[in-house]
Amino acid sequence: MPNTSIQQLDDVVIKFAGDSGDGMQLTGSQFSNNTALFGNDLSTFPDFPAEIRAPQGTLPGVSGFQLHFSSNRIFTPGDSCDVLVAMNAAALKANLKGLKKGGIIIANTDGFDAKNLRLANYPDGINPLEDGSLANYQLHTMDVTKMTREALKDINMGMKEKDRAKNMFVLGFLYWLYDRNMENTEVFLKDKFGKKPEILDSNLKALHAGYNFADTVEAFSTRFRVEKARMEPGTYRSITGNTALAYGLVAAGRKANLPLFLGTYPITPASDILHELSKFKNFGIRTFQAEDEIAGIASAIGASYGGHMGITTTSGPGMALKGEAMGLAVMLEIPLLIIDIQRGGPSTGLPTKTEQSDLLQAYYGRNGECPMPVISASTPADCFDAVFEAFRISVQHMTPVIFLSDGYIANGAEPWKFPKSEDLPAIEVKFKKGLDEGEEHFLPYHRDENLVRPWAVPGTPGLEHRIGGLEKQNITGNVSYDPENHELMVKIRQEKVDKIADFIPAQKIEVGPEKGKVLVLGWGSTFGAIKSAVLDLVADGHQVAHAHLRHMRPFPKNLGEILHSYDKVLIPEINNGQLIKIIREHYLIDAQGYNKIMGVPITKGELITKIKEML
Repeated sequence: MPNTSIQQLDDVVIKFAGDSGDGMQLTGSQFSNNTALFGNDLSTFPDFPAEIRAPQGTLPGVSGFQLHFSSNRIFTPGDSCDVLVAMNAAALKANLKGLKKGGIIIANTDGFDAKNLRLANYPDGINPLEDGSLANYQLHTMDVTKMTREALKDINMGMKEKDRAKNMFVLGFLYWLYDRNMENTEVFLKDKFGKKPEILDSNLKALHAGYNFADTVEAFSTRFRVEKARMEPGTYRSITGNTALAYGLVAAGRKANLPLFLGTYPITPASDILHELSKFKNFGIRTFQAEDEIAGIASAIGASYGGHMGITTTSGPGMALKGEAMGLAVMLEIPLLIIDIQRGGPSTGLPTKTEQSDLLQAYYGRNGECPMPVISASTPADCFDAVFEAFRISVQHMTPVIFLSDGYIANGAEPWKFPKSEDLPAIEVKFKKGLDEGEEHFLPYHRDENLVRPWAVPGTPGLEHRIGGLEKQNITGNVSYDPENHELMVKIRQEKVDKIADFIPAQKIEVGPEKGKVLVLGWGSTFGAIKSAVLDLVADGHQVAHAHLRHMRPFPKNLGEILHSYDKVLIPEINNGQLIKIIREHYLIDAQGYNKIMGVPITKGELITKIKEML
């Protein structure tokens, strides 16, 4: 056994990459969970093909998982990698440009045979592991397939089944390299495969074989250690955006004392919310997988009309299909949450790639004058608080609300500090219980001082009323085709949404001075890159600040004042410029955009370069 030393590092970025059948997402998520349990701060970026069975060995079939972990606070999965685990030639080719010069490559030689090299479009006779093209990196080769099979030679399984444990061999290897305990993965495997002893045994043996191989190989004389992060005391777990969102809905339902109904249709990258919420029937949550997107939202509208909190989840293509029903919910003025996990478009576009391209659809993508509040999440953990806020606005202002997340937030993970139930604010819900004194009959569109109409549950004696998509007469709710009444109702519905600005927090500056040269205004998943870039620039003495929007419609009342406190405003977006159009229209400022539409997040380095140009 070689003598090994321990080298302390502040942070590390690892990219796991291979075929979509190589288990890279599972490997990455297990290393992430281990990292969270150890106490590092972390940020992840899963990146996988859209096809269920992507072509093996090809560049479009590469599945990747990037993990950034640190002893300090971090906000992005990293601009570039320190370590690339490449299970085949295509994985190396697709990800080499993202590896730092001098970085470590761990390559599975079995994935670099003639067939795999051809599928990855390398010229005949060229093998990057042998031609010297990787001289600027620390290249370590190992036949993971052969060693996994050797470790499992006594298990009575087919070779194809044994090869599925390759990812556990790699995981064990990396646990040794980064001085980690394997216990949490052993528990995970026992929970997952406890009823399938041969599969459990193969995964555990492969995990330990990888660890032991690293412990004995001469090439690795140094192990690395990243100490625990200095974070606020509390109980933490690693959480993805979709899971945090589901928990936020459960918590809001409990705080509002309302049963929840999710009526939805599966769509990438929103389906995990349905899967997660289906586990919470004990909290009065009903989930319904409808036959299509329209049936999903229609059932949710029915649930809200019946006194439940109706929710529907989707992505951009499904939002388009739900448009007419969303207009119905606006006309009815009932609570409803439309949760849009954005992805690349148009049409079916890029199902597994990140984009912030549905903001204008959320603002304007319905027929007629159809205003709805819009709330956006910034990070995976932020989904809990942001959807809690969207729920509150919906039930207290009797309006459907659009909630925007995206694939980067939904599938990414970070540490999340468990909130205590007593620390969450109550959500007051008022149902009309009957006719008030002096009322002869129920007036469903008689509003309070905030223009909010009463929520009357069907079957309540004396509160019978008509619903539907035809225009309502003011106060009575009867069908009306009167021109003056229609204009009045359009203005009232818009004013009701605008008045929500009186009940949301003032916009705050995330980082930087209250006045200065450049304000970087962001929304959604650009949060981490912007905050990291601005922190670095502020540390270098630049007058740069960062503000990030949660309330997209209406905007916080002080946003205009903030925008006019800086010489220039930069708005980075993963789209072709959507928030910038709205900001220019509302505040008449010459904001500049930074747009990236490649299905991947904006990086910290890109933003630093752009901001320095503006300075």
